[in-house]
Amino acid sequence: MSRYFPSPDECGQHTIFGTVPIRTYAGDHIQLSLVDIPAGGVVDWHLHANEQMGMMVSGHATFHVGDEVKELGPRDLYCIPGGVRHKVVAGNGPAVALDVFYPIRDEYK
Repeated sequence: MSRYFPSPDECGQHTIFGTVPIRTYAGDHIQLSLVDIPAGGVVDWHLHANEQMGMMVSGHATFHVGDEVKELGPRDLYCIPGGVRHKVVAGNGPAVALDVFYPIRDEYK
């Protein structure tokens, strides 16, 4: 295993909210999560103590963060402070988002 260039097999593989696969990789202080939301898929309302920032890689999804709602597409950025409720709904096609978490979410290592 290379600490600097992990292969997909060395990353965490999880399914969240029933149908949403994620691949994760954690360093010493931050964690990346590549989220593949199927068409019409939902990452339902939740919150966590971790700060979360990210970027849409492909597709479109509607983000509900606190009391704000916005449709995001490729290269759009988002910021979700720790403790703020949020939800994501993919559009008519699949969507891919890259999340960054601080601190690391141990349950997704």
